[in-house]
Amino acid sequence: MAGIQDTVVFLTAAVIAVPVFRKAGLGALLGYLGAGIAIGPSVLGLIDDVDAILHFAEFGVVLLLFIIGLELMPARLWALRRPIFGLGTAQVAISAALIGLGSYALGFGVQTAIVIGLVLALSSTAFAVQTLADRGELRTQQGRAAFSILLFQDMAVIPLLAVLPWIAQAPGLVEEGATEAVLADTDYLSIAYSIVTVALIIVVGRKVLRPLLRVVSSTGVQELFTAAALLVVLGMALAMERIGLSMALGAFLAGVLLADSEYRHRLEADIEPFKGLLLGLFFIAVGMSIDLAHFFDAPLKTFGAALGLVAVKGLAIFVLARAVRMKWEAALALAAVLPQGGEFAFVLFGEAINVGAVDRSTADFLILVVAISMAMTPFAVQLADAARNRFSRKVAGPATTEEMEDHDAQVIIAGFGRFGQMIGRMLNMRRIKFVALDSDHDRIAIARRFGNDAYFGDASRLQILEAAGAGRAKLLVIAVDDPERADSVARVAGMHFPNLKLFARAHDRFHVYRLMELGVDQVVREYFDSSLDMAGRVFRELGVPGRKADQMVKRFKEYDEQLLREQYAIHRDEAEMIRTQKEAAAHLASLFEHDQEAAELEAEEEAAKASGEAPRPVERPRQTAAE
Repeated sequence: MAGIQDTVVFLTAAVIAVPVFRKAGLGALLGYLGAGIAIGPSVLGLIDDVDAILHFAEFGVVLLLFIIGLELMPARLWALRRPIFGLGTAQVAISAALIGLGSYALGFGVQTAIVIGLVLALSSTAFAVQTLADRGELRTQQGRAAFSILLFQDMAVIPLLAVLPWIAQAPGLVEEGATEAVLADTDYLSIAYSIVTVALIIVVGRKVLRPLLRVVSSTGVQELFTAAALLVVLGMALAMERIGLSMALGAFLAGVLLADSEYRHRLEADIEPFKGLLLGLFFIAVGMSIDLAHFFDAPLKTFGAALGLVAVKGLAIFVLARAVRMKWEAALALAAVLPQGGEFAFVLFGEAINVGAVDRSTADFLILVVAISMAMTPFAVQLADAARNRFSRKVAGPATTEEMEDHDAQVIIAGFGRFGQMIGRMLNMRRIKFVALDSDHDRIAIARRFGNDAYFGDASRLQILEAAGAGRAKLLVIAVDDPERADSVARVAGMHFPNLKLFARAHDRFHVYRLMELGVDQVVREYFDSSLDMAGRVFRELGVPGRKADQMVKRFKEYDEQLLREQYAIHRDEAEMIRTQKEAAAHLASLFEHDQEAAELEAEEEAAKASGEAPRPVERPRQTAAE
């Protein structure tokens, strides 16, 4: 009964607090924190065991990392290796050095100052990623940089846990022989074991996960697939924890391994509700951990420490971002979203107490500072937005509902690059009203300069589509460059605007299949028609008569589109796809042979008529039923 009673308390607090905070413009995250403070030991005291709740709620962070992993195919993760290890390493090193030196200047011992610097250099993955997702900035310059830094920090947690005992066992850290003692105590065998185990898990995961999901999905039992999805995430997380690594890192690797599988979107849809609820519970638990009694004992000291942490980390991140040539607006946004302490501080400070690197009173104070710094994050983001809007020289700014709600356009174009611009120009010729959405300031500025209704915004966000008039428009053209972003736009539009016709640009035929699964009405492959037009021109240049060249191109197009529709039913079966592709190629070749024979026969008949001779009786090639 106690568990049910606690659940009712959590849900009631969230349902009351979050709408109030959102209505006040403070955001959902502060609402969850406020709910946690209210029901925690410091105020109403409705929940007592905060540590147990916080430990359980960390599964929300685990699920969040799994979903992030689903969006990163292995090739894309490999492409991010430089920002992950370059930018991530620099951020942790610079922030740790500044915070550590500041702590030492305030009177902490060498060991304690080093631990404080290393732990507080980490940021909150849950807060940062959720903030970026809510704002539709995960794919922006600051979003990619933040993700790289956070991923490195998650990987750095394990070495930090290993380093803490060494710091505690090295008095002064500068005494002669201290370095040699640390190196001698290093458990190199354990480190090698962890590396080999991770590699083994990745190899086995690639071989096992997809067949497992294929077997489960073949049963047709919805709840069984959901159970399998949770098993994959939690199983990988538990395996990593068993070898001393981060559960969040294990879940992220599981997501990456399944990022290019046919079950990716199904997994995301099944995990999303659990992720949202557990993340909300995590933020509530963080709020519960804020001990107001300690805060009121020394409010200026506590608030000053939290403000100092946010300021030092924010400044360090901003300078680092500018040093790697990020635009100042993106650098400011990055600095605003990553200055807080991280959720791993609860774990790392607990371990630091156990090994004697930090005393309990200091750790309790710093945990309170971390929680308050998390609560400051939404305000830091709002201040950064105000500064960007005040000093930015860009013509176009983020679109708001008020700016767009008076437009009754028939067509919405999501993505106003070269593809979307051509559609817009054609619509302008017929005086058909449209609204263009794009995440590139420069494109929007140019489009608005020439009188187009164009707005800065991510079309995969429901509120942006609503503001653009998706509920009144007839048609949405999805013309974004990124196939994954196109999928997101189609998914949101199809879910919330069933009467809106969806036309989409596809990257290739496999992207066509994904868009068809999402209910897109018309799909155009971006290079298909242009390549056919080029093929026709090549034929003519090589001496093929114009009419014949057009017929060949037309036949190929009709046959390929028919094959595309037929293969949609089997596109998840790789072996069957290969077989039908080979059959299609052979059949298309036979069609061209028949065309050639027919053309030769017609040429003989024409020649015979011209000479007055009777044509020789040659049977015309017969078309098969498939033709």
